[in-house]
Amino acid sequence: MLLSLDCLDLKSCLLVIFLFLLLVDFLKHRNPPEFPPGPWPLPFLGNVFIGFGYQDIDKVAEQFGNIFSLRWGGEKVVFVSGYKMVKDVLMTQGDNFLDRPASPLFSDVFKDCGISVSNGYRWRRQRQFSVAHLKHFGEGKRTLELHVQQECSFLCQAFQQEMGGPFNPQLIINSAAANGIGFLVFGKRFDYNATDFQNRLRLSQESMLLIGNPLVQLYDVFPWLFKRLPGLRSGPHVTILSNYAKIVPFLRKEIEKHKKEWDPFDHRDYIDSYIGEIDKKKRDIEAGFHSENLVYCSLDLFEAGTETITNTLRWALLYMVKYPDVQENVQEEIKSVIGQSRQPCLADRVSMPYTDAVIHETQRMANILPLNIRMSSKDATMGGYFIPKGTKVIVNLSSVLRDQTEWETADHFNPQHFLDVHGHFRKREAFFPFSAGKRACLGQSLARMELFLFFTSLLQRFTISSSPGEEPPSLEPQGVAIQSPKPFTICASTW
Repeated sequence: MLLSLDCLDLKSCLLVIFLFLLLVDFLKHRNPPEFPPGPWPLPFLGNVFIGFGYQDIDKVAEQFGNIFSLRWGGEKVVFVSGYKMVKDVLMTQGDNFLDRPASPLFSDVFKDCGISVSNGYRWRRQRQFSVAHLKHFGEGKRTLELHVQQECSFLCQAFQQEMGGPFNPQLIINSAAANGIGFLVFGKRFDYNATDFQNRLRLSQESMLLIGNPLVQLYDVFPWLFKRLPGLRSGPHVTILSNYAKIVPFLRKEIEKHKKEWDPFDHRDYIDSYIGEIDKKKRDIEAGFHSENLVYCSLDLFEAGTETITNTLRWALLYMVKYPDVQENVQEEIKSVIGQSRQPCLADRVSMPYTDAVIHETQRMANILPLNIRMSSKDATMGGYFIPKGTKVIVNLSSVLRDQTEWETADHFNPQHFLDVHGHFRKREAFFPFSAGKRACLGQSLARMELFLFFTSLLQRFTISSSPGEEPPSLEPQGVAIQSPKPFTICASTW
């Protein structure tokens, strides 16, 4: 009888403790007045079982509207969808949502350095320097365009070597894209067959694909849990950290080589210019110009410039396979404007509205970066709701690119979205593949140049088709944080 009472007392104590923790969890995480609504969260866990992809967000938005909230663990997250609401966050109230929230995973990778994860004064100084460098080498000189044209020749040669047979173009395109941004960062190109170069690209691609894995997202929500439970000390988050531990030494080696060869009167690339800036800004400690930051700023630029171009071009080839009539129209425009006796140049773009429209429509449909993460730097009001300072805000760029009120055939590949009734190219306000506002992609001018020159050069030489005897490649994407095509093969025959 005594033992039974003891057990009862123990159960009662545990129940009281559990109920107390439930009350604490409710009081601690209850929404402030006028906070965006959302589905009821589970105690302690929140809404983590809803999912982390933009498709999951779309489903919740159907119920709660274009602004709603979820709770991930102990953190409240506001989601914003639709062109008008997203524009309000990124542009109209852009200064209120300039910051990036802390990410345990990216803090482990970037050591609180780099451009993408920095905020405030340091972010402004680092971004201004990077934009000035890109402008100097891109717009101020024709050096960059000539380099990209040279890379187009290497890209076409690699396609030619496949002799019209089936092949997976990913490695070739990834190498060309890496050399596009690599010229700006490292001042040189790498051979497509260089083993060390390919290993680094493979590690980077693998990491980008794994970032959207649900376990990786949960690591950012419950990092303390993953670091303490033995069963969670392996998995995709560990693979990402391991991959970057191999990539970073490669960058350090390049930077050390630049330091030994550095000439104060001849800055060949981003690293050279940054080394010079370290000395100029040595008294401005808050600006963050030091060797360690150079490593991670270089990583930021190189990865962003490689992955987006690679995946956009891969999607472009898939759409040419899927829509051969569109491919024929592009090739007719190439014949009319450029012919086959010279290389495409950037000046041709204004005379090739259809080709430009196809590239833009590829970016819209590819939806490579569907989500953009911000944080409110001050109390703000949005859509009639109150957003407290320090709230994580996730912008659904996918909902802008597929907004039914902005695009005539939002769910279908249609280059006419970017052409007027006279066949002239027209800009669209709801075109946000590079995000928008002050924190938009800093390399978008370079990206536009590369996409036009690479795509036009390939279709000037080759007709892209599916591999004989195989089903046409799937247009179903893989990945969550970055959407890339699933592995596919094509044939590239000369015409």
